[in-house]
Amino acid sequence: MRIDKYIWAVRYLKTRNMATQACKKGSVRVNGDIVKPSRDVYPGDTINLRKNQINYELEVLDLPESRVGAKLVDLYRKDTTPKEAFETNEMLQYAKTYYRKKGVGRPTKKDRRDLDDFTESTDDENEAL
Repeated sequence: MRIDKYIWAVRYLKTRNMATQACKKGSVRVNGDIVKPSRDVYPGDTINLRKNQINYELEVLDLPESRVGAKLVDLYRKDTTPKEAFETNEMLQYAKTYYRKKGVGRPTKKDRRDLDDFTESTDDENEAL
């Protein structure tokens, strides 16, 4: 089975086209090698997939005939992604929402002044060195 079809069939990417694009970008590796979308996978292969800043690690257990339901995905792959990858992504999400909520708009005049004060203070520190 082709790698793009396999990634789509085990529900890691929403469409075949997205799976093909991920392969073309170099986000998919099979046994450590960057692969083209037409590369065949076999049971026992290890797949590394970068999606949403997380490096997923999968082991191919079996090949499905076509796209499978979410409950049946575990019959065809074993997810060996380390927990640290998900924790790192969660920390990134907290860091993004710390200062400004999404959709709040442009920085205010006070925000600009704070940024100017910050950059002036770091410039002064650099000159002192």
